[in-house]
Amino acid sequence: MKPIKAYSPSELSQLLAEAGQPAFRTKQLLEWLYVHPARTYDEMTNLPASLRTRLFEIAPLTQTEIIERLDSKDGSSKYLLELYDENIVECVAIPSSGTRDRLTLCLSSQVGCPMACSFCATGAEGFTRNLLIGEMVDQVNVVQRDLNARISNIVIMGQGEPFLNYENTLGALRIINDPKGIAIGARKITISTCGILPGIIQLSKEPEQFTLAISLHSARQEIRDKLMPRVANYPLGNLRRAIIDYITETNRRVTFEYLLLDGINDSQKDLDALISFCKGLLCHVNILPMNPVQGSPYQPSPQRVVNTWVESLETAGVSTTLRTSRGSDIQGACGQLKNSKCFT
Repeated sequence: MKPIKAYSPSELSQLLAEAGQPAFRTKQLLEWLYVHPARTYDEMTNLPASLRTRLFEIAPLTQTEIIERLDSKDGSSKYLLELYDENIVECVAIPSSGTRDRLTLCLSSQVGCPMACSFCATGAEGFTRNLLIGEMVDQVNVVQRDLNARISNIVIMGQGEPFLNYENTLGALRIINDPKGIAIGARKITISTCGILPGIIQLSKEPEQFTLAISLHSARQEIRDKLMPRVANYPLGNLRRAIIDYITETNRRVTFEYLLLDGINDSQKDLDALISFCKGLLCHVNILPMNPVQGSPYQPSPQRVVNTWVESLETAGVSTTLRTSRGSDIQGACGQLKNSKCFT
């Protein structure tokens, strides 16, 4: 049977209509699923008992449970969450400057990841399945309840490639964004992709003003192909044209994520290629420090190289930020998520 949290709002409306229910039942059910999350159908007290029984019979109400929480010295918290089928997924709550006033949740879209990026621990784990709509929304509700704090920002930068789970990702984000749902503003939600062109094109046509981030990591084709072999069939030239079309369609800035790796993608030639790639684009570059990954052949670029890159990009007119690593001591930083249980 299809779990109730696998249904989009429109599918729930159809399901309830087929059960002979009035239209307002959809709003009531969505509130019980995502605004005031119920653990059983019996808790949904404003739904008729006959409907609760019917839903119990045809659409299981599954739960996402915390099996481990690790707290970083920088205030970040990594969660290992168990899904209804005993698969495990991770998400990371990241406060701004050690406070809970701005609280970003790094959310996963898949169990594992099929992209096999050579610098990423998640890619080494392989791919299991896509997350359901409700399993993505559950990450927000579970963390908010555990921390007794409101999530203010969402980044889809956890496990998985969201554009290979496009419909569920957008379905979840619409619930998260909905003023009658979790009510996080669209401009406070960022979707990060390795560069899946059909997803970029489709997102440009969506009405919501979500932010698009591209995991670039090299503007030289041969280097990017080695680092990110599963997107080799989306060449950089095609990617850039898709980004131009996206910017033209939406008038929104695109963010490029660039992980600096010593001796791999941090030469002057690499820097020149990135500046050339960004020229004329409404874009921003995030320079990322490499986080330790067990068994990785890569090392972080020296700080002097990092500083040179940031200064050179800014001098060339490319808006740039040097990101600080958060949660690396709990294996919760960029590239470190791998579903490992670390019970103590």
